[in-house]
Amino acid sequence: MITVISLALGFWFLPFPKKADNLKKIGQVEPGAELYFCGMKYTAWYCYDAWCGWCYGFSGVIKQLAEHYAPVMQTEVLSGGMIIAETPKPISVIAPHIQTGYRNVEQRTGVVFGRDYLWHIFNPDKSDWFPSSEKSAIALCVFKDFYPEQQVAFASSLQQALFSEGRDLCDDEAYRHLLAEYHLPVNEFYQRMADSEYMEKAHEEFALCRQLQVTGYPALFIQTGENRFNLVAAGYTDFDVVKNRIDDLLAEEGQQEVSSQLH
Repeated sequence: MITVISLALGFWFLPFPKKADNLKKIGQVEPGAELYFCGMKYTAWYCYDAWCGWCYGFSGVIKQLAEHYAPVMQTEVLSGGMIIAETPKPISVIAPHIQTGYRNVEQRTGVVFGRDYLWHIFNPDKSDWFPSSEKSAIALCVFKDFYPEQQVAFASSLQQALFSEGRDLCDDEAYRHLLAEYHLPVNEFYQRMADSEYMEKAHEEFALCRQLQVTGYPALFIQTGENRFNLVAAGYTDFDVVKNRIDDLLAEEGQQEVSSQLH
């Protein structure tokens, strides 16, 4: 049986309530937004944001989960739009929270924040960063059109570029090194990045996360029916804990044959 999740609070995202039901049934989605099955009976929906430090910490977990359940479950990544404003704010607005909080992420998850990233956090008055979730979300949408089966890895690479290497994801050049790594056509990638169609796709993903009632990141749902979404992780959660919840969920769904495919 899936238990009620006790949620860890992050330092630069809005927290979930202290307790939440793991089982969420979602009704009609917002106009223009659709959640769908992806060719398998189950779909994992990973709601993240490239600028979310706890998602950076969770990146190893979600990669393990996606690989482990690949025989029975497609993993889809949705960008949440954590930092969206008509007028972008400088990094100095959130830097004080990160200065005191990033070590919590390192200690809890084992990731390391790179020196170049931390320079902007501890020298915000000298930084030219104006964080926004939009461009990284657009980049993920473009990438999905090329290699949808590698979207979990690409989302992780985006966070590695930001938090480990100190690349500004609001700068087009921050993505160039990934194009060679993932064998993406440079000109076509940047043409699509500038296409309003992909901005619309990114904002549709933001809308889907709102429809799923996500108010903090990371969040992981398992879709087991047309309008049935099971919240199995909210905030950073260890691999074994999430795996046990998913296994319990699949057992409750009566999918004994699923277990045999995972061993």
